[in-house]
Amino acid sequence: MTSSAATRAHDSADPDVDAVGIDWGSGGIETQFGWSIQAVYQGFVRTAQTAVADVPGGPRGYQVLVAITTEEASSQLALAQRLGIDKTQMTYVIDALAAGGHVERQPHPRDRRIRQVVATDAGRALLATARVALGEVEDGLMRDLAPDERVALRRLLARVALSVGEPAGPAAEHADAARLEQPVAAPHRSRRPARRTPRDGEPS
Repeated sequence: MTSSAATRAHDSADPDVDAVGIDWGSGGIETQFGWSIQAVYQGFVRTAQTAVADVPGGPRGYQVLVAITTEEASSQLALAQRLGIDKTQMTYVIDALAAGGHVERQPHPRDRRIRQVVATDAGRALLATARVALGEVEDGLMRDLAPDERVALRRLLARVALSVGEPAGPAAEHADAARLEQPVAAPHRSRRPARRTPRDGEPS
């Protein structure tokens, strides 16, 4: 019996071992959520840098462009809180995007003391190109998953991200210190303009 045939035979006999050979009953490192999240994140960061290399500010600049083109206009400080980026670092990112002609700081229509960050046509075009490149990176990262599994994974991770709240138990004791070291992204602050139904004859 070949090694691959032996593995399949073992898998079929042991319900804790899945189709790719992970023994879920072992309690090994590959079965740990934290290890998996870290490994996926590190793999993503290594490859995503190239995909967004043309975006001023790199991955952070990309996230800013996504946020300001899909949500209601907001201030630089609100964006920093929304994306979990240090406000000083956010200043550098917005400055870089503005220098490249990809965003503008515009006065708030009701409070001119507030400057909203708005994407330019050049910024939207850059984002469209970066989305395609980043999508190819993500597909490569999830190459061992079927298309429906990739969609399911994206949606499940988004649901987990949206449900992340204040830590409970012993971790809560260190929550304030952790927040000072690393701002926490706030997906619950997402605000999108209401979608308008196209009238007859209008493009959808």
